[in-house]
Amino acid sequence: MRIDRHHAGERHSERIQSVIASSSAASRPGVAASWRRSFIHYKLDPSVRPGGERLSARELRLLQEEAGPMIRLAEAHLDRLAANVADAGCSVFLSDARGVVLAERIRAADMGGFQSCNLVAGTDWSEQAEGTNGIGTCAAEERPVTIWRDDHFRESNTALCCSGAPIFGASGALAGVIDVSSARQTLDAAYARLLASSVQETARRIEASLFRQAYEGARIVSLAEEGTGAQEIALLALDRDDLVIGANRAARRRLDLEEAQMGSLPASDLLDGAPRLGLADAQRAEMARALARTGGNVTAAARALGIGRATFYRKAKALGLEV
Repeated sequence: MRIDRHHAGERHSERIQSVIASSSAASRPGVAASWRRSFIHYKLDPSVRPGGERLSARELRLLQEEAGPMIRLAEAHLDRLAANVADAGCSVFLSDARGVVLAERIRAADMGGFQSCNLVAGTDWSEQAEGTNGIGTCAAEERPVTIWRDDHFRESNTALCCSGAPIFGASGALAGVIDVSSARQTLDAAYARLLASSVQETARRIEASLFRQAYEGARIVSLAEEGTGAQEIALLALDRDDLVIGANRAARRRLDLEEAQMGSLPASDLLDGAPRLGLADAQRAEMARALARTGGNVTAAARALGIGRATFYRKAKALGLEV
């Protein structure tokens, strides 16, 4: 059956304008909000296909150098994720915080579909450029999103299924977006949900690597809270004096921490909420692991944690850890 792309585009545009005119008509409010931004704030026309602009090799290289630490730490994660999703016709993309694609993992057999949509390294997939999409909307809203085919603002992008997850840097600011997209019509919604989970897990792993690299040499404490997923793991960086010198986005939100507190807040001040926050349990477990690795040698365990022997004994007593 021959598909009239002109009329299909008209129907897509009419649907978007209907939703924009009446928010109650939107079955997915998150998508509707993005459509409104695309149409009203960015003045985009859903029926107009972009010109296919791409950065020059030099321009792309400069952006890649700017995001160098994130790209280097993400390489292995991108490769692993791409290997897991390639058979389903999915490809992996990494963008900066603005939505410009910096890296791609596209299998040769699927390159044509992504080339036709202009979803390749060096292209701008911000909402301002492409309207609602897995990369740009994720960056705009700083939350994981799945944009399913005609959820895309532009009619020319409705062949795509995209799941994006934000990557936050060590200070909690948005660093980039990791996205898995497919241009195949065989991808079903159930598999798309599994993809979204994998993308979020990969983003959190990259975040943790960024945080540990930024605070190399500091003691990293993970605040595990019962019932939270991997995407909600909060991390603190402590110096030799047990002062909090760094906190990732999850920790800042959960503990209501501000940048001005970094370097002056004793970790012990956060122990008041230990049963809820898990900080005491996390520190106790970390010390117990250090003891186990050193065969019960307190001096060696303290050295491994970057604290003094006396401090180790003091903390062990306060945390109820027998040494």
